Amino acid sequence: MRSILRATRERTTTRSVLSGTLGPVTESPDAPAPSVSLPGTAGETSAERPWPVRHLSPKIRDYIARMPPVWVEGQVLNAKRWKHMVFLTLRDTDEQMSLKVTLPAAEVDQLSVPFVDGARVVVHAKPSWWVKNGDLQMAGETVRSVGLGDLLARIEMLKEDLAREGLFDPSLKRDLPLVPRRVGLVCANQGDAEHDVIENAQRRWPAVEFTIRRVTVQGVRCVPETTAAIAELDADPQVDVIVVARGGGSFEDLLPFSDETLVRAAARCETPLVSAIGHEKDSPLLDLVADYRASTPTDAGKRIVPDADVERALIQELTADAGVAMASRLTRERDGLTQFLSRPVLAQPQRMLDPFIDHLGHARDASRRSLIAMLTHATSTTRELSASLRALSPQGTLDRGYAIARDASGAVVTEASALSSGAGVHVRFASGSADATVTEVYAERQ
Repeated sequence: MRSILRATRERTTTRSVLSGTLGPVTESPDAPAPSVSLPGTAGETSAERPWPVRHLSPKIRDYIARMPPVWVEGQVLNAKRWKHMVFLTLRDTDEQMSLKVTLPAAEVDQLSVPFVDGARVVVHAKPSWWVKNGDLQMAGETVRSVGLGDLLARIEMLKEDLAREGLFDPSLKRDLPLVPRRVGLVCANQGDAEHDVIENAQRRWPAVEFTIRRVTVQGVRCVPETTAAIAELDADPQVDVIVVARGGGSFEDLLPFSDETLVRAAARCETPLVSAIGHEKDSPLLDLVADYRASTPTDAGKRIVPDADVERALIQELTADAGVAMASRLTRERDGLTQFLSRPVLAQPQRMLDPFIDHLGHARDASRRSLIAMLTHATSTTRELSASLRALSPQGTLDRGYAIARDASGAVVTEASALSSGAGVHVRFASGSADATVTEVYAERQ
């Protein structure tokens, strides 16, 4: 579609006017003769020497008249029949551009589809310029309707291209919020879609609120208005989910929702988006890129919010189950506690100490016997050691009448030969001591 129209625009461009090529064009015989002071070509004009409109308009007509007929595709708008001619506006399918076209009524009557507003046609027409009012028109010779097969083929090609880019990847789908605070709704200015979505949503969840953007849902204005509405709602932080709804229509009516611009705008949307276009059998490309595809606007209204009655019943059921579980747990714990308290260890807790009391008595008796045995043994050992000590003690020897003599240095004298006559000694007796002087030393008897 775009390629045909683009080719037409390239052929009909007026760049030749800007480059000065209008000069050599031969003027029509009925055009007023130019003043001798007028510039000969467009390139020679200036602010001081301009061309008057009556001079320029015929030149444009003659230049356009040299263009060959061209095939142009577009949508029919404001078609009116007058005698043997049909007057209409042929508008672009994507942009806000249009051309005035005339067609023979006989050619229009031969079409197999109704020639109504919105119908897509291909016209073979020749451009013509109306000198008096400066109006460009296309004088059509032949008209053909764009077949359904052609449109389906183009949509299928676009679908494959977008799929290769990953726009339909399931991993990109976002879950819808369980309970949205506010729903953004894009719908027609007039229609049942708005009522179906709001009525079914508020019936299920009365507290839900809506921000509505009403747009044109078919024709050339559908794509830019719907795209702008989606972007506006996506930028609103209070909107939790966006619904694009339309109440059905013919295949041609739903074509804007397969437009590449609209589909890409929906893919860029960061807010979860629900597509509710047409009915179950309709499948525009917007359905594939949306996070959720609703079969109808009614289905969308039921899907975007939970059912308050169902949720309330579920809460009541869960509350009842929790109460039963808690009561069962308390009964089980109470029975267990009763059984535990009935055990002898808790009924007569002192009996738990009986084995330990007996054991403690035996241990105490054993300790007493062991202590007495240890003390008896220690006493006997002490007596034996005392006797040995007394027997080996020097004091014992002294007690038997012996004495210990020490010389002047304090050393014990064990041999008489160690003393000399006149030496002083210190004598220790069993009781007391005395100093003495040696008067005579006697050798050891043999």
